Amino acid sequence: MASDKLDRRKKYTRMVLKDSLLKLLKEKPLSSITVKEICQIADVNRSTFYAHYTDQYALLTQIENELIDDLNRYLSELNVQEEDEDEAIHMAERLLTYFATKHEECQILLNESGDSSFHRKVMDVAQGFIIKNWMEVYDSDKEKLAYISSFIVSGSVQVLKMWMENGMTQSPREMAQLINTLVNKGMYSVR
Repeated sequence: MASDKLDRRKKYTRMVLKDSLLKLLKEKPLSSITVKEICQIADVNRSTFYAHYTDQYALLTQIENELIDDLNRYLSELNVQEEDEDEAIHMAERLLTYFATKHEECQILLNESGDSSFHRKVMDVAQGFIIKNWMEVYDSDKEKLAYISSFIVSGSVQVLKMWMENGMTQSPREMAQLINTLVNKGMYSVR
């Protein structure tokens, strides 16, 4: 019973530290944030912080890695067949829905002024997922697929960031259809 209480306390402490860092990242870059500021907002002392993390960079890395692990689990549950346009739209819609559920965290971590590597991690996950699925469907060399997927993922992540910054006024389905149309038919087909 005592270990359950300790685990809950540990989880709570990590949650408030995470929330405090994210709150500060809305206002300024990581390089300007101190452990002292995080602790003040979280209402914990610095020794408690250091019992969990070595510094603010380690805390940020943990936040990013938890989201990336969650994204990887989510993607591994999808059964995608790229030749099917409806399936590709469905996959993109589910991904956009996932990012919408994690909107605040993702928007902060994808912020232009952010010091994090989250943008690169998201691109690596998405690109790896696309290459893996395309290798099963298309008979093409891996280097060529890497270039194509890099192009698609870069543009898609930028669209995702813009969509979140603009308040996600379009539905995930509408955005998935837009991205799919741009990827498969080009900008002249979008009206």
